Amino acid sequence: MAPYYGPDEPEATIQLERFFLAGDVACGIGYGIQLVLYYSCAMYLWSRRKQSRKSLFLLAYITVLLSVSTIFVIVQARTVQLMYVDNRNYPGGPFPFFLATQNWAVNVMFDACLFVLTFLSDSLMLWRCWVIWTSSGKVAAYLVTAFPAVTLLASFVMGTLWTLESTHPGLSFYSKLPLAFGTSYYSISLSVNIILTILITGRLLVYRKQIMDSLPAEHAKGYVSLVTIVIESAAIYSVWAFLFLITYAVDNPANQVLLFISCAAQQIVSYLIIYRLVDGRAWRKDTLYAMSARSRGERSRTTDKRGTEAANELTTFHAATVGFVLSEGHDVSLHGQHSEGKSSQTASTFAVV
Repeated sequence: MAPYYGPDEPEATIQLERFFLAGDVACGIGYGIQLVLYYSCAMYLWSRRKQSRKSLFLLAYITVLLSVSTIFVIVQARTVQLMYVDNRNYPGGPFPFFLATQNWAVNVMFDACLFVLTFLSDSLMLWRCWVIWTSSGKVAAYLVTAFPAVTLLASFVMGTLWTLESTHPGLSFYSKLPLAFGTSYYSISLSVNIILTILITGRLLVYRKQIMDSLPAEHAKGYVSLVTIVIESAAIYSVWAFLFLITYAVDNPANQVLLFISCAAQQIVSYLIIYRLVDGRAWRKDTLYAMSARSRGERSRTTDKRGTEAANELTTFHAATVGFVLSEGHDVSLHGQHSEGKSSQTASTFAVV
């Protein structure tokens, strides 16, 4: 039997520290994905800064998001260094050191960054829900998003209390009182996401049925495909956050890994939504109207002898209503008229306004 060279600590503590280090790896992977997505979104938004003020707002949003994520990753790495390198001989081991230093700036920043990232992403989801429901009228959008907005405000208050309680000496978000606040906070935050996910998914499924009944699948899939619905509704984050909440509430050490995965998933979904916005494939307030106009154009083209000209006009109108204009360059095939071996095809490209 090989001699034991491990630490003289309880097995539960050793297991927790294993997951702590695994969570650090997950944090780094998630941050790397965010860097790639940020670069893609930022370059696109910067190129549109003169055409749209919203581009500058979204650029500022993702820059704040990445800045907070960067601080989060740095303080996480610094915490691991302090625990396992600089203070490895602390009485009781690394984790007692971690608990005893929760009021240190590095740990306060860790909790604060985690809270701010969650709030920023939840706010983006609330806005997307409002935009998608606006297709049914602003009154309906305000009524639908009223309760999630109040719940988001409640999560902000509870998250503030959780952050403050978790940064007292000798406590952490695993201690009894912070754990109670943290469970309540994440329950409320997850509830907001689940409610918004259901509202967005349900509405897009209704739109999907309406559009698929009137348009060919290739025209509608960019707005109502199942992948689109999953991204727009942030369902990926909701799943990981639910798994984290369960393991956190029962004090299972696996919550360390799930915490960083769910946090990264939330930021990644935010970047994907914004990327779809700048790429013109995300759902907008007037998308349903534009798709309906496109549908009427498709039907009239079958009986109009000048179908090609009508198609060009409808395509230009549709593109303008969802935030695009036509420009020359790259070829995109449109359905033209076919007669006795001859076919007409219109080439165009979409450039973001």
